[in-house]
Amino acid sequence: MTTALTRRSTLGLLSAPLLARSALAQGTDWKPDRPVRIIVPFPAGGGLDLVGRVLAEAISPVLGQPVVVENRSGAAGALGIEQVFHAAPDGHTLGITSAGNITIGPLLRRTPYAPMAMTHVSRLTTSPLLLMTRKDLPATDLDAFIAWARAKPEEVRFGSGGIGSSTHLALELMNVRMNTQMLHVPYRGTTPLLTDLAAGNVDIGFSDAAGWPMVEQGTLRLLAVSTAEAWPRSPTTPTLDSRLGDFRVSNWYGLVAPPALPAPILAKLETVTAEALALPTVQSVYASSGFTASAMPQALFQPYLAREIALWNDVINAAKIEREN
Repeated sequence: MTTALTRRSTLGLLSAPLLARSALAQGTDWKPDRPVRIIVPFPAGGGLDLVGRVLAEAISPVLGQPVVVENRSGAAGALGIEQVFHAAPDGHTLGITSAGNITIGPLLRRTPYAPMAMTHVSRLTTSPLLLMTRKDLPATDLDAFIAWARAKPEEVRFGSGGIGSSTHLALELMNVRMNTQMLHVPYRGTTPLLTDLAAGNVDIGFSDAAGWPMVEQGTLRLLAVSTAEAWPRSPTTPTLDSRLGDFRVSNWYGLVAPPALPAPILAKLETVTAEALALPTVQSVYASSGFTASAMPQALFQPYLAREIALWNDVINAAKIEREN
């Protein structure tokens, strides 16, 4: 997901209210003694980058040190996370994670780090996947589409952002829930998928919130969202969970630290992160790009990730997606 929001446009937006929030300083006595770096494992300008930069700006005044974002892209996000994995567990090196480098990617390919050995400090944001169709699809609502797909599953062409992507696996999960075999058409990313979906070359596909403007323009039709809760931008759009049962899939971003992070440092980082995500200014910046600030401390986040891994492992097996040896 890309956004025009840059560090320059958010600079100064968060500092004043944060300095006034003394609660942010509570938790432990730990303080970093030098600048903290947050490694974003993708290039500047995307969703991960936005989430990391807003968080960095929010927590820097409270920690009393600069919090610097470093973009270390490569190997589908594995290169940057590897650097966090091998860093000293002293609170000075953190990273921004996603399903691609923690819960899905490592199931399909070998990674130079052990995802669940890391310290998953907090979930930061969530956003739904949007189930969208070409505008001239005969099935004009979710119930009609489910009936059509079950009647003629091999005629439904679903596009994804690539084999093993969240958009691919979410549609394979639909195949499992509906007992269908829709035909997969992979693309190199969400942008070419949306272009072909608008052109009518595929019938259906998932997108993150980046696809919403095409719905507003009437180029694509939004059928459903992948989360259990209604999406604030389109609250009348049905959820897949309400029709297919136990369909709760979201794009999430998290804050990670090296393995064996000492408890006092973890507690401090959890506290400042949760308080930062509760600020209306932070929530507003995230919401403008389709994200919902959604703090989840390590004690809950780690099991959440384990459940995600189990879910996607089952989907990969059911869809017989090839894994790297």
